[in-house]
Amino acid sequence: MENSSKPVAKIIGADGNVFNLLGIASKALKRAGEPDKAKEMSEKIFACKSYGEALSIIGQYCEIE
Repeated sequence: MENSSKPVAKIIGADGNVFNLLGIASKALKRAGEPDKAKEMSEKIFACKSYGEALSIIGQYCEIE
């Protein structure tokens, strides 16, 4: 996925709970017309083993601000 095609997820300064961050990123993808990518991202995050890995996955799908 190219950087220019990623929707913006404003997670910097948000509650750092991984479920909250996932929700913000998921909403950004859905607003951008990418509900399938939101579901795919969620599934990858639920399968990951660490907080850092979860943030990395969000960064693959969204531009983090």
